[in-house]
Amino acid sequence: MNAVLALIAGMTLLTVIGIAFGGTFMLRVVSGAQGANELQKTYFRAGHAHAGVLVTLGLVVALLTDAAGAHSAWSLAGAIGVLSAAIFIPAGFFLSVLGEDPKRPNRMAVSLWIGATTLVIGLSISGVVVIAAGLSAI
Repeated sequence: MNAVLALIAGMTLLTVIGIAFGGTFMLRVVSGAQGANELQKTYFRAGHAHAGVLVTLGLVVALLTDAAGAHSAWSLAGAIGVLSAAIFIPAGFFLSVLGEDPKRPNRMAVSLWIGATTLVIGLSISGVVVIAAGLSAI
């Protein structure tokens, strides 16, 4: 594995500790120990779920592109795109409903669209380079 990709993967693995501790926050929200309205509960759940899923997907993308023998620059680009989404999308869910009893998401919801864009770009790059690596191996 490319040294930079290995470094990014290792740092990403450490972020899972933060996601796990975020689960304790979710338990407090769902149990009612942490005050939150229904909009906040829904967005907090979505933010926590997206963080875990997108971090896992980013690691899988890094491994798949590397295992396929894709050029390291393209492997990095795809993995970083997906892992960027793992920051932007949860941030959008969490930060757009901060405050006391919000009725609708605030302007931070734009982070969801930024994350969705980086996700699509990262997955597109990764998909194409894995296919190209496969075709060149035939």
